[in-house]
Amino acid sequence: MVSDRAMEDLTLDELRIALAPQIADAAAFDGWSTAALEQVARSAGVDPAVARLAFPGGPMDMIAGWIASIDARMEREFAGDALANMKIREKIRTLVQFRLDAVAGKEEALRRALAIQAMPQNLSRSLRLGWNSADLMWRLAGDMATDYNHYTKRATLGSLYAATLAVFVTDESEGKAETSAFLDRRIEGVMKFEKAKAQLFTGREHFDVARFLGRLRYPAR
Repeated sequence: MVSDRAMEDLTLDELRIALAPQIADAAAFDGWSTAALEQVARSAGVDPAVARLAFPGGPMDMIAGWIASIDARMEREFAGDALANMKIREKIRTLVQFRLDAVAGKEEALRRALAIQAMPQNLSRSLRLGWNSADLMWRLAGDMATDYNHYTKRATLGSLYAATLAVFVTDESEGKAETSAFLDRRIEGVMKFEKAKAQLFTGREHFDVARFLGRLRYPAR
């Protein structure tokens, strides 16, 4: 593991993941900035010049490193059969909650990160990062779909997670109760959607998307 190795022995990719959570702490005060990066590097005993090489893309690389570090922690936490005895709803709820717990106390850094990710020049990469995290959550939940379900599930979970983060970052209720209630409602909606989708496509071995959309536009009389 990265934490068991000296900083000077890490590759740039490993260094990015090792430093990013600490940069998130500093970002609450200094933003996702070079100043925050260099402060963290010096505290960790890393040459600031080397640390800058690990984040050539600036703030978005720092944010991506933070997300990657949470992904890695989640994968370690739920590897193997850790979720095996849960229903799919509980698995997804547990995985999303793990990610919320991972950023708890860092709401200001998260708020600034979301603002940077929402910039037009960063939207494409932000969507990819969200997709990757959603894909990991589904794989940890045991999803093995390779058909259209693979894509719809990840798009739906990515949207759910992004919406939940938006609520979380401004939630000042006791124990983030508003976020918890919002997450439960959204998961309930996703489960209903998945059930309806399964009923719609059951037995339709050769589903024709164009024909289906055509019927929505021009329903039979």
